[in-house]
Amino acid sequence: MYAIVLHTFGPAENLKYETVPDPTPGPGQVRIAIKAAGVHLIETAMRAGLPIGPPLPELPAVFGGEVAGIVDAVGPEVDASWLGAAVVTSRSQSGGYAELTVAELPMLHRIPDGLDYAAAVAMIVTGTTTTEVLDIAGLTADDVVLVNSAAGGVGRLIVQHARNIGARVIGAAGGPAKVAAVDTLGADLAVDYNEPDWTDQVRQAFGDRAVTVVLDGVMGEKGRAAVGLLAEGGRYITYGNASREPFEPDAEKLQEQGITAINALSIMLSKPREVRNEESRALAAAAEGSMVPTVHTFPLDKAADAHAALENRATTGKVVLVP
Repeated sequence: MYAIVLHTFGPAENLKYETVPDPTPGPGQVRIAIKAAGVHLIETAMRAGLPIGPPLPELPAVFGGEVAGIVDAVGPEVDASWLGAAVVTSRSQSGGYAELTVAELPMLHRIPDGLDYAAAVAMIVTGTTTTEVLDIAGLTADDVVLVNSAAGGVGRLIVQHARNIGARVIGAAGGPAKVAAVDTLGADLAVDYNEPDWTDQVRQAFGDRAVTVVLDGVMGEKGRAAVGLLAEGGRYITYGNASREPFEPDAEKLQEQGITAINALSIMLSKPREVRNEESRALAAAAEGSMVPTVHTFPLDKAADAHAALENRATTGKVVLVP
């Protein structure tokens, strides 16, 4: 089979499209002929060898745990009825940047009717993360919600949810194309946070009705600007750091204004999680249409381009590799 192999940590072009042996499913495992494989921002940092997030893999390595496809072989102790099943998992064993992978049977979900492979793989991690962040945020129809990185995989889903419950929504994204994409989601206001006056645009559009919740996947200077828009008693909730810029809100200033700062990912990682149940919730939300993911696809052999595009913030929605 073909796979994307990393032999040396470094730039995106270190990802090589190579022939490797086909994986064989062991006891309790199935092999999946991959139709779509998710690419995560953290994987670009791991590829570069940055000591953040999960431990760096031993090299050579094939990245990717998020895959959707068709079961084409089963291991010992696995019922043959799984053959031909359309499945998705967030934890493939042999790497998802490939044509084939193996996964443990308990880690599989059958893809709900009406959901295609790319959408399923977008929801299995990105959608699951979104549902958990939204549980923490506790948005209501009375909120004015500012979503930073609103054109990203998580951001787009948050915008949809906030609109569905009747909240007012401001979507901030980088560049005209991304702003236009956020506008099509139904945001009350879509702004380009690369423009120096973007916070003024928010104040002018909403007048005395200040932002009550910021959901921030960027942090850095854009996060700092977003915090400055919060009303007294507001909530600043982070779920990622796409900018890779350090930002720690001024605790004294937050206390003066009664603003609560919440690191959603830290909460998610520190508590017991029923991950399989959360994944099922995310898949069901996509199947019923309450959250519709947007995918940005690349051919498998262009995985290096996908990584470069993610790092340059040139993608919209979930990045997916298609063998």
